[in-house]
Amino acid sequence: MLRLETILCTFSLLCVAARADFKARNCSEVREACVGKGFSFAHVPPQEIPGEHLRVCPQGNTCCTQEMEDTFGQQSKQDFENLVDEVSHELRSTFVSRHKRFDEFFLELLENTERSLNEMFVRTYGKPYMQNSEVFENLFAELKRYYTGGNVNLEEMLNDFWSRLLERMFTLLNSQYVITEDYLECISKYTDQLKPFGDVPRKLKAQVTRAFIAARTFVQGLSVGREVAQRVSKVSSTPSCMRALTKMLYCPFCQGMPAVKSCKNYCLNVMKGCLANQADLDPEWNQYIDALLLVAQRLEGPFNIESVMEPIDVKISEAIMNMQDNSAQVSYRVFQGCGQPKPAGMTRSTRSVSDVFNARFRPYSPEERPTTAAGTSLDRLVVDIKEKLKLSKKFWTNLPEAMCVEDRVTAGNASDEECWNGHTKGRYFPEVQKDGLTNQVNNPEVGVDITRPDTVIRQQIMALRVMTNKLRNAYNGNDIYFQDTSDEGSGSGSGSGCTDVCPTDMDSAATEAPVVKADRSGPVGDTAVHHVPSVALPTMLALSALALHRQWR
Repeated sequence: MLRLETILCTFSLLCVAARADFKARNCSEVREACVGKGFSFAHVPPQEIPGEHLRVCPQGNTCCTQEMEDTFGQQSKQDFENLVDEVSHELRSTFVSRHKRFDEFFLELLENTERSLNEMFVRTYGKPYMQNSEVFENLFAELKRYYTGGNVNLEEMLNDFWSRLLERMFTLLNSQYVITEDYLECISKYTDQLKPFGDVPRKLKAQVTRAFIAARTFVQGLSVGREVAQRVSKVSSTPSCMRALTKMLYCPFCQGMPAVKSCKNYCLNVMKGCLANQADLDPEWNQYIDALLLVAQRLEGPFNIESVMEPIDVKISEAIMNMQDNSAQVSYRVFQGCGQPKPAGMTRSTRSVSDVFNARFRPYSPEERPTTAAGTSLDRLVVDIKEKLKLSKKFWTNLPEAMCVEDRVTAGNASDEECWNGHTKGRYFPEVQKDGLTNQVNNPEVGVDITRPDTVIRQQIMALRVMTNKLRNAYNGNDIYFQDTSDEGSGSGSGSGCTDVCPTDMDSAATEAPVVKADRSGPVGDTAVHHVPSVALPTMLALSALALHRQWR
């Protein structure tokens, strides 16, 4: 009797095992999962079949036909590219949107500054300004051309601006004389000694050059980051990578386990192998981000283009007032050096110079900042971009981790025994590889040729390296495209050749030629009386000069 019970019990267990084995070999779940993912296979086996035809997935009993495995391989490549695109979307979006914001802000700041200056000078000074407004129009045109990437030497351009302004003012202040082109050329030789505009040109040149170099280079830097992120995010899969992706993402289907996702460390090894070249971008990327952050600090502080451009009309007004106040002494010294020009034989009305300059420009008020297309001030833009940039560091080495997150590719926090390890459901034992191409020599999942780096990635590394160098130079106030050929050691701007932190305004002031002080006691001797222009002429000059000054905004 006992023996019969034993036989019956054994038979029952065998029946249960047989039913369990039959269920494991049923492929109905695979068919449903394929339909759910949008696959339209001509045939999905109802039960497992021999898998000798498989080239990627395990060749034991399988629920996959050759057609299914081939389709899974194509879909794996698409899934991988889509996943990289999804994970990198925020990074790319950040660089696209912030580049656009900063570019709009700087361009509209220039436009607002010029328009505001022009409107005030037209309204206040009328015809004398309009007859000379091209001096300032050319200035703003050159500033915009520099910002937008033109081959403009800022220091030389600003020196030319002050020379043109001096020529116009001297001619107006001495309109009773015939001032020829040769005479104007002679005047320019004495500009450094006379310093007719006081210290304003030197200070403004330092401020404008450093601010524009920082602004242009920063926007260029954001543009390079945008392009690099977009190009590197367009991944190209090698055959070995595609095999590894297929094995990780879809071989569970062939094993009758479509709901089982890969083990975390298994996914990391696959992604580190497939994204080995992207990881090599990270060291140069991190240095580039650090350089952008340095220039961002400058934009907040001494190189703030907003704080330089908005009160520029006041700065130029000070320069024009300085020359007007010292016009007699300036003219006297020019006549001494260049000779007395021929009289024009014209008469002028005798209005007081003070009649023209009785309304000096109001002090600049920070509350009057113009509204820009960016909708915010530069300070707020910089605070925003700095936070975004800090988050983007180490992005490319962190990319595999970002892709192997729960519910996206891996089983997440599920038991180590409940995930796909590349062969079956169970623990994944190989260790996770380090980042970068050379560290994939022993990657257990992806065969990587470490002797053949990706050419596109290498090109982006070089682009970042060049941009990082430009940003570091901009941080010091230098434009690497131009080297200083002048003797004036302002230590700033596109012409400066300083390699360390540039000198401050006080440092550069020490290298300037000494200012020729104007003699406010009046004419020197009878000859001085003969050479000093009449009051009526300074009147017209002052009017034109002030008009010119306001246009500069």
